[in-house]
Amino acid sequence: MTDRALHRLQDALHYQFRDVTLLERAVTHRSVGVAHNERLEFLGDSVLGLVVSDRLYAENGAAPESDLTLMRARLVKRETLARVAQHVGIGEAVRLGVAASSSGVHRRGSVLADTLEAVLGAIYLDGGLEAVRAVIDALLQAEIQALKGEVLKDAKTRLQEVLQARGDSLPVYEVIATHGKDHARTYEVRCSALGRIATGTGRSRRAAEQAAAVQLLGLQDPGE
Repeated sequence: MTDRALHRLQDALHYQFRDVTLLERAVTHRSVGVAHNERLEFLGDSVLGLVVSDRLYAENGAAPESDLTLMRARLVKRETLARVAQHVGIGEAVRLGVAASSSGVHRRGSVLADTLEAVLGAIYLDGGLEAVRAVIDALLQAEIQALKGEVLKDAKTRLQEVLQARGDSLPVYEVIATHGKDHARTYEVRCSALGRIATGTGRSRRAAEQAAAVQLLGLQDPGE
């Protein structure tokens, strides 16, 4: 990692750090040692989720919760973040330990996505919520525009299409609990697919199944 790489990254983000040591920490992979970026990644993940949720809520007033959840999952999933990170040149700025430097770790989607989240956490600490909001809005603008005007298929249909494309078995839905009296019953459903398990709740079995499918799609790894 060089000072030039950090300058280029700040230019690409359209944000100049007041405390550049925060940026240095944000691009430091755990292979370097104890002073790595995982705490900033934790913070950045939460900040990213808040900013994206706030924008989707404000711009999609007629969308139900299930659609908002699915849109957020698509915007913050690892594949999307890795693509954005690659576009702004985060891979060139990642600081690696000696053993990892020659392994191409900095080009892995997971490392790119995690480092981007750490950088967002660093911007939040350096400039506050509005500063990081501006950066996130700019970074995800193209991705958000791609979602606009799209009629989102229901989550169960999308999940089934993902599984069919992979040649996997269809999802299994199971009611694991019901709560309340008949006139105000809530269903809790478990969905098993993609080698994972997710649960959802709703006022009907179908609504609970949709909620579980949304959760499972949100857990989907890039490339799957």
